[in-house]
Amino acid sequence: MKFGIVVFPGSNCDYDCFYAVKNILGEKAEHIWHKEDAVGNYDCLILPGGFSYGDYLRTGAIARFSPVMKGILRHAKRGGLIIGICNGFQILLEAGLLPGAMIRNKDIHFICKNVYIKTENNNSPFTNMCVKSQVLNIPIAHNDGCYYIEKDGLSELEEKGLIAFRYCSKSGETDEEHNPNGSVYNIAGILNKRGNILGMMPHPERSVEKMLGCEDGLYIFKSILNDTGMLS
Repeated sequence: MKFGIVVFPGSNCDYDCFYAVKNILGEKAEHIWHKEDAVGNYDCLILPGGFSYGDYLRTGAIARFSPVMKGILRHAKRGGLIIGICNGFQILLEAGLLPGAMIRNKDIHFICKNVYIKTENNNSPFTNMCVKSQVLNIPIAHNDGCYYIEKDGLSELEEKGLIAFRYCSKSGETDEEHNPNGSVYNIAGILNKRGNILGMMPHPERSVEKMLGCEDGLYIFKSILNDTGMLS
């Protein structure tokens, strides 16, 4: 399987994603510079975390105009898999590939810590190796991670099973106490209607081997391999 990892000016998790794909999963990985207007023949694109264009205006607001976004849009229309992590999620929101918006954390502080997220939908290319309601331990690191969507949009996400993950306690309680950034409905990750795009604020690439303290991010990467029949 071949992954393409998109690099914007200010991306800083691209090498983490590259390491996870190539060294941990043993799959092919290549970087794609933001000035490319075609993304080639990749099975899955990763938009990594970071601070694209210094987060000026809004997170992801300038990156959405990068030439590479044309190729990403074509990849999405073909049904190709795309995962946006943290800043990558923010860029997908700004590009209109996912619904809603991202605003400043509720306490106006940068948060960097491990959190628990509950699997709400285990029937997607990104979550099929999880069981329903499985709790994953994955780190977050962001300043603008408070997901917002209006009431009707939230209803649609719920009705169509487009909420992939919600922040929760270790035992799976999705309450305010365990919502680290104030996101609507404790949302930590969502899918598009077609199911081929996932945006999530937690960083699965930072939890792929024991020396990092947790391997739960592998559930997401292995789900992608499983979806494409490449999981050995």
